Amino acid sequence: MPIALGLGLPQANQYDIGRDVPLVARAAEAAGYDSLWVYERILFPQPATQGLYGVPGLPWPDNYRGVADPLITLTLAAAATERVQLGTSVLVAPLHVPFQLARSLASLDAASGGRVIAGLGTGWSLDEYAAASVAPFEQRGAVLDELLDVCAAVWGPDPVSYKGRLTTIAPSEVGPKPARPIPVYLPASSPRATRRLVDRAEGWMPVAMGPAQLSQQWQRVQEAAAERGRERPLGVWARANARYTAEPLPGADRKPFHGDASQIVEDLVAHAATGVPAILLDLQATLRDASELVDVATEVYEGARAAGI
Repeated sequence: MPIALGLGLPQANQYDIGRDVPLVARAAEAAGYDSLWVYERILFPQPATQGLYGVPGLPWPDNYRGVADPLITLTLAAAATERVQLGTSVLVAPLHVPFQLARSLASLDAASGGRVIAGLGTGWSLDEYAAASVAPFEQRGAVLDELLDVCAAVWGPDPVSYKGRLTTIAPSEVGPKPARPIPVYLPASSPRATRRLVDRAEGWMPVAMGPAQLSQQWQRVQEAAAERGRERPLGVWARANARYTAEPLPGADRKPFHGDASQIVEDLVAHAATGVPAILLDLQATLRDASELVDVATEVYEGARAAGI
């Protein structure tokens, strides 16, 4: 059975979001993509308090400058499409007031006819936390847990009520409700995060860094699910951050999802062999404009389906 393929929407600063997001969304749906995705970066510090992903000295990439708001981007895509799912990979939970984010996701799901996938995480940027977080960085896991609780309450039947450390909801009617239960996807970057994923989420959201590593991680997540007695299936959307080049790269220079369209297809085939059922491909960083993004995304999609995935 073919894997599901998703495409990252254009949020980087070389794109005009009002024009390019609907254009790419419509083209991706017409090409056959199953879903459209956004990510979250709220600022580009100069100089940064820490390196990329918290790694000392690792520079932030230029495509993190001026990233468009994820929910506004996804709303533009929702209005331009009819079929594709609409996912976040990921929203940084502690940068949002839990009640307001729960309502925004519910409204988007209701407006789109039940197409939202809520990928949530805790982030890593101390500068983003300093600018916008609802709690200190050290409390990021607790904030994510409360957000999951608030979402379950707000998306559930009225009257809604909740009492937490950050959120108090007196018994109230809260709407609109999602068109269907919104699936929540989480990372599994630590034993605690893996337990949260298995116990509370519909699926897992890893970064695809190579088929061997992805296969090992997927096996560990499945083993954790069995150990904790999870009975319902666990979904997966693996994020593949691709760098497109016009010419094939020499073999020694290859990294996963780095090359021309045919090389990216080869990497998709290799990752699909791990048994992971869905991969989202974010191509936007190294492309010049929306027209090129549409052309490359269509070529990759057609190549992947021709290769049998």
